[in-house]
Amino acid sequence: MKTYSPEDLICYLYNEMDAQARLELEAALQENWTLREKLGVLKTSMQRLDRIVESPRTEVILNILRHASTHQTQTVR
Repeated sequence: MKTYSPEDLICYLYNEMDAQARLELEAALQENWTLREKLGVLKTSMQRLDRIVESPRTEVILNILRHASTHQTQTVR
């Protein structure tokens, strides 16, 4: 039986496997509960990551805008 890496499972979750590899992994998932558990953990992690919303601090945005305006002024001259 083939050994599947976490990367293989991630490719499966993101539909980045060819059809044959996907079928082989699905067959392995039916037979191997450990592999199913690993897939479940990765799937839960993926769902949690999708819900995270982050935005930069105001200070960072202002620094970028200041830098951009300084750079733009220098190129216009």
